[in-house]
Amino acid sequence: MAVKVTLLNHTPNPEQTVAMAAKLCYSPSGIEDLRDGLTDEKTTAFLNMLSDLGHGSPVEHASFTFGIEGISRACSHQLVRHRIASYSQQSQRYVDGTRFEFVTPPEIADCPEAYEEYKKIIDMQSEAYSKVRDALIVKYIKQYRGTDVEGTNEEIITSFMNENKNKCNAFIKKANEDARFLLPNACTTKIVCTFNTRSLYNFFAHRCCNRAQWEIREVAEQMLLQCLKVAPTLFNNCGPSCLFGNCPEGKMSCGKMKEMREKYGR
Repeated sequence: MAVKVTLLNHTPNPEQTVAMAAKLCYSPSGIEDLRDGLTDEKTTAFLNMLSDLGHGSPVEHASFTFGIEGISRACSHQLVRHRIASYSQQSQRYVDGTRFEFVTPPEIADCPEAYEEYKKIIDMQSEAYSKVRDALIVKYIKQYRGTDVEGTNEEIITSFMNENKNKCNAFIKKANEDARFLLPNACTTKIVCTFNTRSLYNFFAHRCCNRAQWEIREVAEQMLLQCLKVAPTLFNNCGPSCLFGNCPEGKMSCGKMKEMREKYGR
């Protein structure tokens, strides 16, 4: 499954919202007068002024909510390190993992020998997850009944599900909680995240960078494209740090500053 980013929601009129906050900072306008005379041209002028001055707090008043799917747990762990944001992630406790989807890094996909070993381990983990989960469920059923039960794990679980669906589902969730320790970082996940604009600036500066891990870079680029559609002036100067000065990576630089500036139209 390919990475997919969907802009689910955002502050209504995000650029005007930021412009009103800027207008309050730099003019004697009262709260009730903030929208007065705030034409598209005036809005753009306020946003450009904020950018030129490096005044960041007014842009925090506009927020953007994204739905992200088709990414690995390895990617989501990087994403949630951006702490000034809100996250809701698909649970590995409440969502069954017996048939999990997984992400294959392009370099592994392009190497038949590596992919063969990779897929072999993924299949082993999937099988082990199912066996561990079912064994735990049967253990809880036996403890609950207080008597021995006969049959295969599948038969015991099916029978108990027909007998007491609610209790069986509770046991499944409890088993998932421990069986998930076997799930790999390659496991796909879904996550909803909300950033304010200032946090997005920081996110794009770090994650659009050519040295960012390929998966989260794809997420960042899709997020930026969608932000530009609804607030082009607000995000006009977004992208990796090297667009606006020297590469901050020092000796670890990718050495492709020119290419990156061409990519982002600088």
